[in-house]
Amino acid sequence: MNIGFIGLGNMGGGMAANVLRAGHDLTVHDLRREAATPLLENGASWADTPAEVAAASEVVLTSLPGPREVEAIALGDSGVLEGSTSGKVYIDLSTSSPTLIRSIAEDFAAKGVSVLDAPVSGGPVGARTGRLAVMVGGDREVYERVKPALDAIGDKVSYIGPVGSGSIAKLMHNCIGYGLQTIVAECLTLGVKAGVDPEPLFEAISNGSVGRGSSFANTYPNTFLAGNFDPPSFALRLAHKDVSLALELAREYGVPMSVGNIAHQELTSALNRGWADLDSRVAMKLQEERAGNVEVRIEKADADALEA
Repeated sequence: MNIGFIGLGNMGGGMAANVLRAGHDLTVHDLRREAATPLLENGASWADTPAEVAAASEVVLTSLPGPREVEAIALGDSGVLEGSTSGKVYIDLSTSSPTLIRSIAEDFAAKGVSVLDAPVSGGPVGARTGRLAVMVGGDREVYERVKPALDAIGDKVSYIGPVGSGSIAKLMHNCIGYGLQTIVAECLTLGVKAGVDPEPLFEAISNGSVGRGSSFANTYPNTFLAGNFDPPSFALRLAHKDVSLALELAREYGVPMSVGNIAHQELTSALNRGWADLDSRVAMKLQEERAGNVEVRIEKADADALEA
């Protein structure tokens, strides 16, 4: 497959190298030509503009810092759209705006060019080793046709839904990650200030259900995502007790716990609904209500697939 790659930074450089390694013909472009040197030495071709990349390629991939750069490279002068012709495919790998990629897709469709958004997760190491999650939005048939190009950059390539869906999934993934980072910082700081050495504290948390990832592997699919809170795996009243004790410790040692207090408020509100003896994940229903009674549910077969 003739593939173009634009954006050869910490992520793009590694992904482009894996595209080349997979045996595809590769044309590249970056603001800094020197970023392309290792690729050119291994058989890639250089293009002076994104439009030239598009003209030489069946599929164009971009890996860029954010929405401003994506819009400029896709739609600007000498951009991808300018060099594209009907039947070609443009795939943006950046973490960007779902609204923007949907708008770009409309502009490209007018020229007969398909657009996929396919943000990746795994960091620079994953980009170099090919161990990336690739979250793809767009037409399913187009996705299946160009999947070999995506398989070259990631070991977990998944179709999410219509264009923009991949970007939504990536933004939700990252927001969860940094939310977890905040509560981890709170609890590790409290634990150390309360007298536990960092290494055994971190080891203990890593060895528990949180560190082992059981929430996403088992707990959420079997409770919240299934709408199943009875019988409880861990009762709400017990979860409320545990978080209350943690916050009591925080007050004793003068450690602020912003996220911990929010979690406590959620559990308290759920208790006030009379849910004390249901599974503690029932508190997640409160956010569904606040979002306009959105139900986040998956079929049992899909839940089983998530556990596999």
